[in-house]
Amino acid sequence: MARKNYSEEFRRQAVDLYESTPGATVRGIAEDLGIVRGTLRHWLEVYGTGKKTAADGTLTSSPLQSKPSPTSPTGPAGETPEQKIARLEARVNELEVETTKLTTEREILQRAAKYFAGETGW
Repeated sequence: MARKNYSEEFRRQAVDLYESTPGATVRGIAEDLGIVRGTLRHWLEVYGTGKKTAADGTLTSSPLQSKPSPTSPTGPAGETPEQKIARLEARVNELEVETTKLTTEREILQRAAKYFAGETGW
C-alpha cells in the first residue's frame, strides 16, 4: 500500500474538524476523510489544542489529549524547590485517590463475578 502525503493545511483542517464538531469521534472523522484513525490521532497530538466540542456544544478537554508522563522528573521552568514539592505532593495525592478508587472497583467486580458464577453454577 502506498504511503499518502497530506498537506499541513489538510492536517490542521482535519484536527479542527474533530475539535469543533459536536460529539465527533476519531473513528467518524477519519472515515469521513478517508484516513486511518492512527493518522488522525497523531495529527491531534501534533496540531491539536487539547479542546473538544462536546455533543451538547460545550467546550471540554479532549479525551485524546496526552497527559504528562508521571515519570517525568522535570516540571515547569523556573520552578522553586517549594513549588516542586507542592506539585509532587499533589500528584501523590491524586495517585492515592486513583489507587483507592481502582481497588474499590476491583473488589466490586470480584464480588460480582463470584455472585454470577454462583448463580450460573460454574
